[in-house]
Amino acid sequence: MKLLRTIRLDASDTFVFEKAAAPGEWAVSGAFAFWSADPTKLEGKVRSAFRGGFLGVNSLGWSTLVQIVEANEADRESVVSMLAQRLIESFGAPEPATARAAAAEEVAFAQSLCDQPQDTLVAVHRACENGSIRESFRTLRPRDRSQPLRAFTFLDVEGEEPHQALDDVDLAALAGKESR
Repeated sequence: MKLLRTIRLDASDTFVFEKAAAPGEWAVSGAFAFWSADPTKLEGKVRSAFRGGFLGVNSLGWSTLVQIVEANEADRESVVSMLAQRLIESFGAPEPATARAAAAEEVAFAQSLCDQPQDTLVAVHRACENGSIRESFRTLRPRDRSQPLRAFTFLDVEGEEPHQALDDVDLAALAGKESR
């Protein structure tokens, strides 16, 4: 089986998000973190997390990218248990059985995103459309699988068309806009 782990290719998550996930954390989509919010009114770093963050299960921090990794049943069980505990502690789940069912559903959704080869990176784009949260996912894989994985070698993009050309992204400018 495969699951998602956070990955940090540079330091941008530490200034784009209010709280960045640690590299290597198990991750889920995390859209549920915004269910009680009005996405059209989010600003700053919270808006950045809404628009493009995966939720690290351990820290409840955000990561721009996750990596598809091999996992076993014990790993999956650990993620479900940890997320269920976080749902009770931080999101007000009414009781353990409800939290566990919700966590299992979140982890199953994360697993459904892992239909690509191991080490594929996944990015999310979230938007509010007609009162609903819509998520789209893109995968990034190295062109040459014989080379070690390095930042800036991930060039093949699959999924929906990017909302902005990758060459036009200025992280420093984004950080300045989002932190205001």
